[in-house]
Amino acid sequence: MKPASSALAAHLDGEVTTLATCWRLQRQDGWVRGFTDHDQPLLIDDLTYVASTGFLPSAIKSGADLSVDNLDVDGFLDDDALKAEDLTSGRFDGAAIDIFLVNWADLTQGQLLLRRGTLGEVKRADNRFSAEIRGVANRLQQVSGKLYSRLCRTDLGSAECTVNLGPLTDEFAVSAVSAGDTFSVPTLRPTGFYTFGLCTFLTGANAGAATEVLQHNGEAIQLFTAMPRPLVIGDQVRLIAGCDKTPETCQVRFANILNFRGEPHIPGNDKVFSYPIKG
Repeated sequence: MKPASSALAAHLDGEVTTLATCWRLQRQDGWVRGFTDHDQPLLIDDLTYVASTGFLPSAIKSGADLSVDNLDVDGFLDDDALKAEDLTSGRFDGAAIDIFLVNWADLTQGQLLLRRGTLGEVKRADNRFSAEIRGVANRLQQVSGKLYSRLCRTDLGSAECTVNLGPLTDEFAVSAVSAGDTFSVPTLRPTGFYTFGLCTFLTGANAGAATEVLQHNGEAIQLFTAMPRPLVIGDQVRLIAGCDKTPETCQVRFANILNFRGEPHIPGNDKVFSYPIKG
């Protein structure tokens, strides 16, 4: 049984209720917004919950067997804060969300928390979006610890890697745009230097968005995915060198083989099948 104030519990037991569902959404960058299915905005804890009838949560169900208690929330892109470009660029990935009930006729009765979790996969279709809400039990499905891997498990520049990214980071102004995922910068770095690296947009319509580099060829930079907003000549970008996580690259390019976090010499399934079968 989820806790509720005595006043709200009494209201829930009544024959007639005046309930509203509210969603509090907080992105990892500190952006906070509230939504409600009530027909008027509600002021709760100094946050205005915007009336948004486009929100429709799936059934909320919890069990005692530790099964994953995910649910989905659907909605229309009808609020200025919920832009399709932001959803596509991943700015809402991992955002914290609280879903709760209130008595809109008497907000002093408090809240009944229905679900707390984080936003998972976000899908878009026309002018609608669907977001998966992952509950606490979802963490039980996550892999813990480290797995054997032929390639390095760490990211370039991490604490385990120890490579200093300062000399491997450059900032440029976009000099040409070929497509939504391809542009050029006046770099003198050798081809492949930024491949698998990180591209962050510092200015322009995509400011704050970051994505991986698929391919670096001369001055041309191709991203893994097209940016949600148009690229424009003059946009400032930050490019960080990439690593394909092989021991050869770790040694030759970064002279960091002592910090390589992979097991390239452990035999795999191909080694098993290479043994001759004796009849």
